[in-house]
Amino acid sequence: MYLTKEKKAEIFKKFGGSDSNTGSTEGQIALFTERINHLTGHLKKNQKDYNTERSLVRLVGKRRSLLDYLKKKDIEKYRSLIKELNIRK
Repeated sequence: MYLTKEKKAEIFKKFGGSDSNTGSTEGQIALFTERINHLTGHLKKNQKDYNTERSLVRLVGKRRSLLDYLKKKDIEKYRSLIKELNIRK
């Protein structure tokens, strides 16, 4: 897989507070965003890869759910995370 253990730890350290805090909402959203960007690039080259397309749609849905939760819980963190990850909204 393209996402190494070190890359995941780096994402969680930056967004989740520490590299072992893998359950944080912000860390999960950042990880999903990284995976979504990778799958989007893959689909641009392989338009007929429908399994990857389905996975991408599911990931976007999961990220949306987490973003909605974060928005309800802490609107300031939500806004800063969207700006930092460059997610349109």
